[in-house]
Amino acid sequence: MKDKNMEKLRQQIVDEMDGVAFSKLIKKLLKKYSSTERKEVLYILTEYAKDGKIIHWRNFLLSDIIKLVDEGESDYIAFFEWAITQPELMYWGIDGLLKTKGDKSFPTLIELAKNENLETSIRAKAIKSMSVYSKQPFDRDLATDPGYWKIEDLRITELESWAKNGYQNGNGYDRPKTHASLENPKTALEKAAAKLNKKLEAKRAKNQDLSNPANWLIIAEETDLLNIEKRWKLPENYVLFLRRYSPLHVHIDSKKYFQGLDIYGASELLKRQEGYSFNPVTNQNIDEWPESFVVIADAGADPYCIDLSQIKDNDAPIYKSSHGAGVWEFELYADSFLNFLKEIAGA
Repeated sequence: MKDKNMEKLRQQIVDEMDGVAFSKLIKKLLKKYSSTERKEVLYILTEYAKDGKIIHWRNFLLSDIIKLVDEGESDYIAFFEWAITQPELMYWGIDGLLKTKGDKSFPTLIELAKNENLETSIRAKAIKSMSVYSKQPFDRDLATDPGYWKIEDLRITELESWAKNGYQNGNGYDRPKTHASLENPKTALEKAAAKLNKKLEAKRAKNQDLSNPANWLIIAEETDLLNIEKRWKLPENYVLFLRRYSPLHVHIDSKKYFQGLDIYGASELLKRQEGYSFNPVTNQNIDEWPESFVVIADAGADPYCIDLSQIKDNDAPIYKSSHGAGVWEFELYADSFLNFLKEIAGA
């Protein structure tokens, strides 16, 4: 190691026993040297991951190592092949092995997925990562985070069949269908929806998994709209919003909604009334709930409701309440759904 300052920093990293101080040293190393002395930085990080003094930091460093290695960089295959044999490094080691060894890692990772002695989360991670890499739908309809998968979610038979057929690449997942007016809005409702969509696009750009898409405004299924129509007479503005811009796992994070705001889509609107107006255990309506209130969103279970008794000019006001107080006390939140939508889009 030619750079004396870098060598000094390396020794500080090796000797440090305090986690906070260690974190600062790693940040300094990455900021100062990762772009100019990448291989030297990788040497320091991989050596620490093997036998560093702070055990949990061995695992934490894997994400930095994976970012620094290049696709197909064979020099680091051996390191990641070793990492997936270490219980504390196995989870993220899977991604490193895929990045460096590519599809040649599939046989090894399938064996991990089949190993019943491993934690379910490790087996699920192997399947999830192979699914993303190969664009095969082994992760369809499952949580984005494989840590939430169950044993019955592991599609081992499909993996074995895929292996027998030569590990062919799949077609991935289609993007959800969206309405054209999101790109060329004209009415007030369209403009508010388009503004919200821009906010959601920024979230999707940071983190999107099309096996379980989130933060989309999509064209609703006609059957969902018909089921809603059988239950309620909703104001036209809200019906049009659901038809053209039905929220798909939309979650708004902002200072205004510090708990996060979940906005319901057409496919879930009926079920989301459970616990508010309907008791699914007794299969009965809840008497204390205002009959004209339909919950269209919630922030940490605090409901936001559209009042069907006050429909005027194709719209209706939005009321909110806090849960857990023993009694529902509603207050006016927005004088119309359109203004509620504008407020969300600007939050």
